[in-house]
This record gives sequence, structure tokens and C-alpha cells, in this order.
Amino acid sequence: MSRVSIKDIASKFGVSVATVSLVLNGKDKNGRVGKVLAEKIRNEAEAMNYTPNSLARGLRNGCSETIGLIVADISNPFFANLAFHIQEHAEQFGYSVIITNTNESTDKMEKMISILKSRQVDGFIIVPTENGEKMINQLIRDKRPVVLLDRFFQGIDVSYVTVNNYQASMEATNLLLNMNCKKIAQVIYKSNLSNMQDRKDGYIAAMTNRGLYNPKLIKEVDYKTLDSDIQKAIMELISNGERIEGIFFASNSISTIGLKVLAGLRMEIQKDIKVVCFDKSEIFDLSNTSIPFIQQPIAEMGKLAVDLLINQITQPGLSHVHEELHANLEC
Repeated sequence: MSRVSIKDIASKFGVSVATVSLVLNGKDKNGRVGKVLAEKIRNEAEAMNYTPNSLARGLRNGCSETIGLIVADISNPFFANLAFHIQEHAEQFGYSVIITNTNESTDKMEKMISILKSRQVDGFIIVPTENGEKMINQLIRDKRPVVLLDRFFQGIDVSYVTVNNYQASMEATNLLLNMNCKKIAQVIYKSNLSNMQDRKDGYIAAMTNRGLYNPKLIKEVDYKTLDSDIQKAIMELISNGERIEGIFFASNSISTIGLKVLAGLRMEIQKDIKVVCFDKSEIFDLSNTSIPFIQQPIAEMGKLAVDLLINQITQPGLSHVHEELHANLEC
């Protein structure tokens, strides 16, 4: 069945397309269109299952009322929750959200930006990939409203929302230290992105303050080979001459796999080895013991990103805003 158009409705009543458009856009007040005719047009539009072409309307108005959201991994509960709160909050401003995914691929990020541009989105909320600086700079040069989320690039003046990764990582490591652990490992993504660098630096600072820092206890894993890398890292950590006493898993994806590996080795969490995680993992529900974790304010992050973007869209020329929210250690 072909799509019903305004022209179809206009032909039904022998009136102009402009008249139907006025009625369906709620601009038929002040006697511009008779009340009886206006009511007939609305009833007919409903009977014919007419739906407005929002893209065409956006092109006419210079505003599509859509936001392009680019996340790193929509299968990750952290990013899925972020997307949920962004969509819910954007709807309060009358905006729809087009959600895309990069799987941490810079090439895919470039492709997603191109696709969203073709969809005439009014602005972008982006969880950037490593080496994505060129694309962000291009959006800025094109004067596209953009807000970075979860990560940012040093030296690029753009609005962003993140959390205090450095401080949160220090607190997580200090918790393990206060549990009388001395040999504490960190399993973290191999990445130059700001969030991972800050989490690594926070761990290093906490260990250095106690005179216990050992660079060999930092195990970096690759997103593309995550399962095998984490398996290898943990085997190296528990089989060397100086067996570790604690592990700080630096993301929920890493902790999910890491805890499964430890369970497969018959290691009892918080007894045989102490564990703290960044973000809560769904696997925690299967554990017989409490696992401390860093809780990021996901709802607040998503809402604030939308607010900053809407401000840019509605008030061009605003100064960029850098927001660092507090993440809590939950024991």
C-alpha cells in the first residue's frame, strides 16, 4: 500500500495542499480554515492512516527534531542504559533519537557520522572511538552541535560529559589495599582514550602512595580479542611466583568475563582473591558474595548530555561545557 500524502487528502475535498497542511499542523486558527472543513480534514487524515513526513517537514523548517547517538557497544549494559535515558529525556524536548553503534571501530564511527548527517540530525551525542579526533574536529568546523559522552579528547574544545575516572579508580584500589591486599592487579583495556587512561592513572597513584606499584601487574586487553586476552591475563597473574591477592577490573565487560574465568578456576571471590569492578555486571547476581563496584550516574550522564546538546541546537554560539560527574564506590 502506498503512503498517504497531504495531496491525497486535499484531492478528497477539492482544496489546496496548503489548506490541508495548515489544518494538520494546527495552524488553522483565527478563521484561516472553516471549523467544519478543518474537522473533516482531521477525521479523513485519521481514517486514511496519514502519518506526516517528518524528514520533509524538517527540511522545510530547517530542523529534523532528531538527535544522532553513537555508542561504542550497544550490547554493553552501560551503553544500553545510557541510550535508554538519552532517548527518554530527548522525548521531553520533542526529539527522537537515532541510535548507532561502532563496536569501538574508528572506520565504523566515520560511517555512522556520515549516515546520521544524511538523516539530517540536528546534533550528535558521541561516545568516541580511539583515533576519532579528526571526525570530531570536522563536526566542529561544520558548526554541528556535538557533545562527547563517557570520553573526550585532550586539546579539542567541545562539550563533554564524563565521570571522575581517576578518583573513582583510586578509591577502588584503596578499598583493596584496605582489605590487606598488597599485590593488586588491574585488568584494563589497551586504549589511549581519556576514561581508560584516567582509570589506569588512578590505580597507579593509589599503589604508588603505598609503595606497592608494580607495572607488571597491569594487564591490558584488546576489545577485539577480549575473552582470550582476559583468560591469558588472569592465568599469568595467578600462576607467577608471587600470586596476586586482588584484582581491579576496569570495566563491566572485563569484569563479566574475568569473574567467569575465576569461577572456572574454582577460585572463591573475596576469599581466595579479592575483586573490585568498575560498573556493576549482571554476573554479580550469580555470586554468593558481595562484589564492590564503581557506580556511574548513568541517568544523570544521559540527561545532561541531552541538555547540553539541546542548548547548542537552540542557542548557537554557546561556549562549550565540560562536565565531570562523581561516580560512587558501592560496597
